[in-house]
Amino acid sequence: MHTVPVVETSRLPLLLRAMPKAELHIHIEGSLEPELIFALAERNGVDLPYADVEALRAAYAFTDLQSFLDIYYAGASVLLQEEDFYDMTMAYLRRAVQDNVVRAEIFFDPQTHTERGVAMGTIIHGLTRACRDAHAQWGISAELILSFLRHLSEEDAIATLEAALPFRDQFIGVGLDSSELGHPPEKFTRVFARAKQLGLRLVAHAGEEGPPAYVWGALNALAVERIDHGVQSEKDAALMQHLVERGIPLTVCPLSNLKLCVVDDLTQHNLPRMLDAGLKVMVNSDDPAYFGGYVNDNYVQLFAATGMGAEHAYQLARNSLEATFASPQQQAAWVQQLDACFARFANRN
Repeated sequence: MHTVPVVETSRLPLLLRAMPKAELHIHIEGSLEPELIFALAERNGVDLPYADVEALRAAYAFTDLQSFLDIYYAGASVLLQEEDFYDMTMAYLRRAVQDNVVRAEIFFDPQTHTERGVAMGTIIHGLTRACRDAHAQWGISAELILSFLRHLSEEDAIATLEAALPFRDQFIGVGLDSSELGHPPEKFTRVFARAKQLGLRLVAHAGEEGPPAYVWGALNALAVERIDHGVQSEKDAALMQHLVERGIPLTVCPLSNLKLCVVDDLTQHNLPRMLDAGLKVMVNSDDPAYFGGYVNDNYVQLFAATGMGAEHAYQLARNSLEATFASPQQQAAWVQQLDACFARFANRN
C-alpha cells in the first residue's frame, strides 16, 4: 500500500473535502434538488402533487429502494426540454467541482423520459452540452453512462439502446439500475452482449438489496467491469476473494445505504472492512438530492462514524481515480494531484 503522509486527525475533514476524487455512481436525475424541480415544473407548466419545496423535501422519508423510486420518478416528470436536462446536469457538476471531483461518470435513465414522450436526442443533447460546458468552465471531466431500468423488460432495454445509437459518441457505457429484487442480472444478458459488441463499457447495480448471487450474475452473465453498490458481497467469501483477485471496483454509496435502510447506522457500514480486505471500494453519492449528501458529505459522515484515517482516505480516493474509464495517462495525472494534496496537508502539521 502507498505510504501516506501523517495528517493530524483534526485536519481529516478538510483533507476529505480537498482531495481530488472521482464520482462513479451518480444518477443525474437523483441530483434534482426540490428547488430546481419546482422551477422546472413552473417553466414547463407541470402540476406537482406537493404544495411547495418544503412539502416535497418532507416526502423524502424512504423505508426501502421502492419507496424512494416512487418519488424519484415523480421528480423526474418535470424534465421535458433539452434545457431542463442541461440545467440539472450543470447544477450537479457545479456542486461536484466544489467537492473537488475531477471526474464524474454520470448515469442517466432514458426510459424514465422516453416513456413520457421525451425524445432520446433531447435527453442526450442536454446532458452532453452541460458536460462540455462544465469542462470548459471548471476543468471537470464528465462522461455519460446510459442505464437500463431493470424492472422493465429486456426488449425495452434493447429498444432503448438502439434508439440511443445515433448518439453513440456521446456516452461511454451502459449500466443497470432501479428495483433490484426479483430482477437478476441474467435478465439482461443479450442487451449487455450487444453493448459490449459496440465497444461500450459495462457496469451494473448488484448486491445493494439483492444477494451476492446478483453480483456473480453481473460479473459472469453481463461481463461488467465495475459493480455499483456490491455491499452484500461480504456475505460470500468466495465472491470477496474473486473481487480482490480480479480488482473489480465497487462503487459504494454510504448515505444511500443508510437512507434506504441497507444499514441501520453508518457506524455499522461495512466499507472499512471491505477496504481492509483489499477490495477496490470507493465512496459515491448515488442520488444526492434525495439521500442527504453529495460525495464530500458521504466521505465526512462515513469517516466520522467509522474512525477511518488518512491512509483510508487516500486509498478510497485513489481507487475512485483508477476505476474511471479515463485513459491510464489521465488517471496517473489525477493520482499525482492526489499525492500533492496529501503532501500539502502533511507539511502543515
